Amino acid sequence: METFSDIKIEAATQYQKIRDDFPILKKLVYGKPLIYLDNAATTQKPLQVIKKINDYYTELNSNIHRGVHHLSEKASKEYEDSRNKVRDFINAEKSEEIIFTRGTTVAINLVVSTYGRKNISKGDEIIISTMEHHSNIVPWQMLCEEKGAILKVVPIDDQGDLILEEYVKLFNERTRFVSLVHISNSLGTINPVKELIEIAHKNQVPILIDGAQAIQHMPVDVKELDCDFYVFSAHKLYSPSGVGVLYGKEKFLEAMPPYQGGGDMIRSVTFEKTLYNDLPFKFEAGTPNIEGAIGLGAGIDYLLSVGFDFVMAQENNLLAHATQVLSAIPEVRIIGKALKKSSLISFVVGDIHPHDIGSLLDRQGIAIRTGHHCTQPLMQRFGVPATSRASFSFYNSTEEIDFLAVELKKIIHMFS
Repeated sequence: METFSDIKIEAATQYQKIRDDFPILKKLVYGKPLIYLDNAATTQKPLQVIKKINDYYTELNSNIHRGVHHLSEKASKEYEDSRNKVRDFINAEKSEEIIFTRGTTVAINLVVSTYGRKNISKGDEIIISTMEHHSNIVPWQMLCEEKGAILKVVPIDDQGDLILEEYVKLFNERTRFVSLVHISNSLGTINPVKELIEIAHKNQVPILIDGAQAIQHMPVDVKELDCDFYVFSAHKLYSPSGVGVLYGKEKFLEAMPPYQGGGDMIRSVTFEKTLYNDLPFKFEAGTPNIEGAIGLGAGIDYLLSVGFDFVMAQENNLLAHATQVLSAIPEVRIIGKALKKSSLISFVVGDIHPHDIGSLLDRQGIAIRTGHHCTQPLMQRFGVPATSRASFSFYNSTEEIDFLAVELKKIIHMFS
């Protein structure tokens, strides 16, 4: 019979194996062991992903979809295999609903420029929220300026939760689209996206969910959520930079015009008329980030091998421990105390500027993020110009958080 001690030993063994998978975690910074707590900005990459990218360049390097030679056929298969992995990972209905982009920002801009330009008119309204990343604010603002449409903003409370009753009130006969974040990159708030989607659909309004901060922390099932669009980036999913995903329901993608013109997005071209390619290629003009997409497939394989049960248990433990340890420091004020949070904490420390905190922690090998985190309206809501943000992955430990707290106390003493 397995005992509690056996379970703890097994978990510790798995954790050490995971640490060994990430070579950068052995790096020294200013002679100190790296403590990487900037995972909301980008996650580190495991050897399995690094090897997959290296294998592409040493064994398969070729353009895809157009060549009949061996390398092109092999590279094309690897690329499309990754698309199928993404489909299965988020439980999409079809591979044709998976569009590879350069990242979350490009995916949102694609929807704005195609669905938005076609369907939004003067006086129409688009709903976003106070906690959105700039990439889910600015493109919609640009569309509103172009079309004479109106941007409506869901407020949040002092804890950092969306005020649902205010969200409901924003809908009217002019509401045409909703675009909301799944998890806030500044607060860690986990929004009740299924409920938000149901409310939008009750009002017959399509909705996009920005999953850049969610996809790596929890299982996402787009069919169960019933979202119309879901977007995320590979580099936050233990995968390469410069590649991302737009999931869209087929009925919307079919009706949307192409985003860019060029190779691979066409069926035939004459000077009189161009016929566009089928999904998903209609939205993938030109040579894509082939190694990035293949690396994303490897990143998904890796995360699934670790298992979301382990990921969620580890990260929830880290969040609880960090909340307890940092809350015990009188000078530290945590910004964002939603009941349901992901594994990050934003905080301010008295009158000490976050950039000073980040620079001094860096000298001790601790990497955190400081600034407005591309959420300036949110910073204004809480009356701060910037925060320090520590964000955790399953490869972090409570000991690293304890060291962060020790160094914060030293900084506070220094400034006092």
